[in-house]
Amino acid sequence: MNIDKILPFAKNLLKKAIKPGDVVVDATLGNGYDTVFLAELVGESGHVFGFDIQEEAIVASKERLTLQSLSERVTLFHSGHEQLSQLIPGNYHGTVSGTIFNLGYLPGSDKAIVTRPETTIAAIEQLLEISKPEGIIVLVIYHGHKGGAEERDSLLTYCRQINQKRAHVLQYQFINQQNSPAFIIAIEKI
Repeated sequence: MNIDKILPFAKNLLKKAIKPGDVVVDATLGNGYDTVFLAELVGESGHVFGFDIQEEAIVASKERLTLQSLSERVTLFHSGHEQLSQLIPGNYHGTVSGTIFNLGYLPGSDKAIVTRPETTIAAIEQLLEISKPEGIIVLVIYHGHKGGAEERDSLLTYCRQINQKRAHVLQYQFINQQNSPAFIIAIEKI
């Protein structure tokens, strides 16, 4: 397949935006795969700030980071991403070059615990303030679960209304797939 699938496309966007030494955010730790990916991109001189409300996501991410000897590059917060501007130290504000969200629920966990549009939108607003110019926010939107369609619709409405002088907004999706396929919204700060 010559067209990138959803997750490779998301990673390629982040690879373009993130350089060694950068500061980045994993807004939904999940099982830690993206956290490891980001920690590798920022290198020894960069830093990743990661957020999740579920203790098992924090534990899984710590284990994965330890196995890869990447723990020193990462600060994990057992907190929702809507708290990121308060928890990321002020000296990093204006320097964030990349962020990823995997919205929905933690794979292999309680499917009733899901991301919510109001907290995600609050986090995006904060990220648009603390990201540097050309910083990118990648939202991987899984919407085939209870509450997923509401979050999808709220995010699409919000993102369509972001002033084009503030950010470029891209939607990337396959339109002929069944069963609520995931898609991406990418926001690049101007």
